[in-house]
Amino acid sequence: MLTEFEIETMMEIPAILEATQKLKKDFIRTDAPYLEIGDHDFFGLIMLAPTVGVALANGSVSLFEELALNKKARKASKGGYFLKKDPTVYAMKFLLDNYTKWEEKFFDVLKIAMNSSFDIDKLKTKEAAVVDNNYDEYKRTVLNTPYILIRFISSFFLQDDEHIIQRRSMNKTDYERLLDIGQKLDLHRIPVFQQFCQTFKVKG
Repeated sequence: MLTEFEIETMMEIPAILEATQKLKKDFIRTDAPYLEIGDHDFFGLIMLAPTVGVALANGSVSLFEELALNKKARKASKGGYFLKKDPTVYAMKFLLDNYTKWEEKFFDVLKIAMNSSFDIDKLKTKEAAVVDNNYDEYKRTVLNTPYILIRFISSFFLQDDEHIIQRRSMNKTDYERLLDIGQKLDLHRIPVFQQFCQTFKVKG
């Protein structure tokens, strides 16, 4: 997950701040009328949207998934809320209840954030390609990819950022949702994301 200091830097970019504020206002007015949350913490919620999407792939969130989501939300919150109510964790409950309704709007802000943080078009291939499952090549690609893109990918799809260079497993339903979200976020034509997807061992 992006750290609170990385999110703070994001909030200094006018396009990201404006998109976040607009979505926050719409979200609170429509589905969370009593929610009190700052722009920083709401952007943390936006960053959680892909993770929430994968967690909901089976139709519900398990206790383990809920605990993992709460941990990521607390990491993104400004100032830390370990001893009191965390606004990002609280806001996430509204997103979980209405995810389908908000997914596209949250992803639109994430695309603005990525496009404002690095030149995403320079990293894209003309079309999504089937890449070889070459783990050593993937590790080198990660090291040569803009830092912030790696931070976005790990924040979206991993519980622990340091696992970006590691083999892992995922059930078929969650994996298919990951691929779908990658396409919706326009990541599917970026080689490092294509290789990242190949590092998963898909079960059942």
